[in-house]
Amino acid sequence: MPLEIKILDYGDIELESSFLVLGRDCGRTRRVLTLGFLIVGGPYPVVVDTGYRSNQIMETLGMRGLQFHENMIENQLARHGVRMGDVRYVCHTHLHIDHAGKDDLFPMNTTVVLNRKELEYSVSGLMHPQYPAPDIKHLIDRLHTKSALRFLDLEVTGPIELMPGVYCDAANAHTEGSMNIHVHTADGIATICGDVIYDFNDQIVTPFNEIHDAEPRTTGNHGTSKRAEKAAIKKLLSNSRYLLPVHDRPAKIEGGMVVGRLHDQVPGPVVQSLPQRNWFPA
Repeated sequence: MPLEIKILDYGDIELESSFLVLGRDCGRTRRVLTLGFLIVGGPYPVVVDTGYRSNQIMETLGMRGLQFHENMIENQLARHGVRMGDVRYVCHTHLHIDHAGKDDLFPMNTTVVLNRKELEYSVSGLMHPQYPAPDIKHLIDRLHTKSALRFLDLEVTGPIELMPGVYCDAANAHTEGSMNIHVHTADGIATICGDVIYDFNDQIVTPFNEIHDAEPRTTGNHGTSKRAEKAAIKKLLSNSRYLLPVHDRPAKIEGGMVVGRLHDQVPGPVVQSLPQRNWFPA
């Protein structure tokens, strides 16, 4: 069975718009998705990112969490016939507040996989309080439990195969330890890219028609350089057939351009096709 990615809906977040795209609509409140991903079709289910712990914890960042009963991770997995104990690996693109809040609901024989540099970065204080204490302290418990935590050293090793057709790779953007997860599907490589991309339209689609050709905008929330952020986005657009961020619906990519949007699974039907770019404006 070819690998597929199912979208898990963990609820929404309301936040200030320029957090998503640098300098965009400052002062305006926006509501965005918080997604996770379930990789199926391999020897065992794999989950990527687990959402935020509670609506209340988002208030520590001045944001509003909108998570309801149907958004609970066990209910989202149940929609695909998967129980918490069935999951072999929980992988994290990074450990921010809205990505690693439900790890403690998984049994200790489910292995949490992360880039070692991300755990180091999470306790550096450089992006505090985006790494809340309950989430990080739970990972320390896993650190001291046999087989409950797996470290990758992606900056040194390059991509690592987690299981046939699933590779983890350093993102080199957003946080110092962020990673991408590349899934080899029947229709090409689908990359789960965390928060390297927040908003396809305002970071890529619209900016690509502006003064600098094929130049993306960065997010308003990152711990690396502007050059690194832009380069990481360009690399994703060049190397993947599908891109799956956590706060926007998946996109289909052709020739380095966003050509369509998907909804509940990848590969899956395109629910919105984007018009071809006018290469020769009058």
